[in-house]
Amino acid sequence: MSKRDYYDILGVDKNASETELKKAYRKVAIKYHPDKNPDDASSEEKFKEAAEAYDILSNPQKKQRYDQYGHAGVGGAAGGGFGGGGMNMDDIFSHFGDIFGGGGGGFGGGFGGGGSRRRVNRGSNLRIKVKLTLEEIVKGAEKKVKVNKYVGCTSCDGTGAESGGTQTCNTCHGSGQVTRIVNSFLGQMQTATTCPQCGGEGQLIKHKCKSCNGNGIVKGEEVISLSIPAGVAEGMQLSVSGKGNAAARGGVPGDLIVLIEEIPHPDLVRDGSNLLHDHFISFPNAALGCSIDVPTVEGFAKVKVDPGTQPGKVLRLKGKGLPDVNSYGRGDLLVTINAWVPKKLDPSEREMLNKMNQSANFQPDPNTTEKGFFNRMREYFR
Repeated sequence: MSKRDYYDILGVDKNASETELKKAYRKVAIKYHPDKNPDDASSEEKFKEAAEAYDILSNPQKKQRYDQYGHAGVGGAAGGGFGGGGMNMDDIFSHFGDIFGGGGGGFGGGFGGGGSRRRVNRGSNLRIKVKLTLEEIVKGAEKKVKVNKYVGCTSCDGTGAESGGTQTCNTCHGSGQVTRIVNSFLGQMQTATTCPQCGGEGQLIKHKCKSCNGNGIVKGEEVISLSIPAGVAEGMQLSVSGKGNAAARGGVPGDLIVLIEEIPHPDLVRDGSNLLHDHFISFPNAALGCSIDVPTVEGFAKVKVDPGTQPGKVLRLKGKGLPDVNSYGRGDLLVTINAWVPKKLDPSEREMLNKMNQSANFQPDPNTTEKGFFNRMREYFR
């Protein structure tokens, strides 16, 4: 299923300011907040959808890639396995608490939870490079990569504690925050801060796991399957949600950022969605006409060269280029015809060319020379 446009989700245009984005996001998020719409799966999806849209549009780099490439530029290609759609509630509340107010859970206490949500650890992102041939870019590619990263500790199931080795923090009573009431000339003010005892996690480890020393993560590796959409380009970044480093003590894993690199083709040069190729033919073939085999991404295409074709003429092979990453069709293959001039001639060849050169047919047409061009322009504007 195709994704909705992020600007439509928040109801803003492409030139919306940061303040306008925050205001629009807060409005949509309040409308579909789970506390306001309990047991409503549709509202929860729209709540997550709005968070994903704000995550992309509020980040200048992500917004630039989205404006240029659409969902594929930020990993939102349908069916591609990439995207920001893997956000869960802990992601949303931990990342956008500054917009909602309080500790991230409620909107200024307007919904259940107030500022009582515990801090959620988040793993760091990882970056890898994937090299693709033009053939893979045309069709899209399925890749498997082995990534060295932090993974959850199997000895403690990622909790960082031995069996029965955790207890509820006595300072915050498991909420992850401590609340203080301060008297001021404006009256009493309530503030919520991260619990200094447990660091906002709400739990304390009594006996650390010996395998991970209480961190809940260890160094390991994982084989990750990548589904890369057709039409990607050099330098484009795609994101695999949740495949970065595991987070300490059962938190939210980071993302895997995939940087695309193109392997140069021996005969074809990429120009956006078009492909360029220089093809050399002999002078007699240029004069008499011929058929040539032109390399394409899929193999070879037979192309007719008309008699009298001049060097520099460009032949266009429609639809033989690369697909657009946003599925806007496919580019063309542009073939530039060049006449090959031999550097050495034997006596018989030289004599033959001297005879040919005496013919009027082998003299340059004045209407096609540079001087002839300017003469024609002078007549045109007279």
